[in-house]
Amino acid sequence: MARTVKVAVTGAAGQIGYSILPRLASGEIFGHDTRISLHLLEITPALKALEGVVMEIEDCAFPLVDEVVITDRAEEAFDGVNWALLVGSKPRGKGMERGDLIRENGPIFVGQGKALGKAAEDVRILVVGNPANTNCLIAMHQAEKEGIPRERFAAMTRLDQNRAQAQLAQKAGVEVGDVTNVTIWGNHSATQYPDAENARINGRPVPEVVGDMGWLRGEFIDTVQQRGAAVIAARGLSSAASAANAALDHVMSMEGTTPEGDWFSAAVPSDGSYGIEEGLVFSFPVRIDGQGGCGIVQGVELGDFALEKIAATTAELQEEKAVVAELLK
Repeated sequence: MARTVKVAVTGAAGQIGYSILPRLASGEIFGHDTRISLHLLEITPALKALEGVVMEIEDCAFPLVDEVVITDRAEEAFDGVNWALLVGSKPRGKGMERGDLIRENGPIFVGQGKALGKAAEDVRILVVGNPANTNCLIAMHQAEKEGIPRERFAAMTRLDQNRAQAQLAQKAGVEVGDVTNVTIWGNHSATQYPDAENARINGRPVPEVVGDMGWLRGEFIDTVQQRGAAVIAARGLSSAASAANAALDHVMSMEGTTPEGDWFSAAVPSDGSYGIEEGLVFSFPVRIDGQGGCGIVQGVELGDFALEKIAATTAELQEEKAVVAELLK
C-alpha cells in the first residue's frame, strides 16, 4: 500500500496557501506513490473562503488526496501531521514597525507551538509567515515543552536563495541549474547576507565567472535583500507564487538527499556554528544526509566583508529575540 503523508498548512485560504495546495495534492512533492491528507487551518472569519479553496481542490480530482480537514483549531489541524507549513501570520500594516509586527504575531506562534504537541513523532515544521525567524523561535520554544525537538524546526530562506540563484544566473548568462552552493546567512529580512563569494557556477567560483566584485558586493546583495519590496511595488501584492514554490523546494530538499558538494539555505536553530548564539534561528548552509538528518555545513570561508554582514543580521535577530523575551520564558 502507498504511504500517506499528513500535511498541515496554516493560513490556507491566503495567496501562498492557494499556490501551495494544488502542488501538494498533485503528488509532485512527495511522489506519485504517496497519498496525501491535507489539514488546513484558518482564522474563523476566513473559513468560508477556505471552503471555496477546498471546492477547487475537489474539482481538480487529484487521485492521491485521501482527505481534507478544515478547521480553525490548531490542535485539530496538527493532529498526527508529518509536515506543518506555518504560512499564516498577521501582515505588516501601514506605519507598523517591525517590533510591533513581532509582538502581534508572537501569541499566534505560542499557541501553534503548543498545539504541535499533537503532531506525529517525525513531524517537520517550516515557518513561512513573517517575521519568519523569530516566529519560528517562539513556536520552537513552546513545542520543545511538548516534546518536539528543536531540530525539527526551520524558517524559510529558500525564497532568498532562489532569488539570489536567479540573479547570478542572469548575470553570468547561464541556466539557473548551473548555479550551486548559494547561501543566505542570517535573517529573512533586509539584513540577510546573500553569499555569492562561496557560490559556484558549473563548479567554478562565482567571482571568477562573473568578474565583477563591485556588483556582487553591491547591486546583487541589494536586489536580493529588497526583492520582496520590489514585487509589492510592481504587483501591488506580496510574493505568493514564488514564496509557495520556495516552501515546497524546502520540503523536497528536506525529504531528499543533498547532492554531493552542494548545500541549500534554511534558517535552523544554531548549534554555535560560525560563532552564532546557540538556539538563535539563523540561516546557514545545510545538507540532508538522506536519513532525515539536517546538518549545518562546516568550514565555509568567510572574509571580513562577509563577517561584517553576518554580524549585522545577527544583531537584528538578537534584537528581535529581546522583543519576545517574555514569550520565551
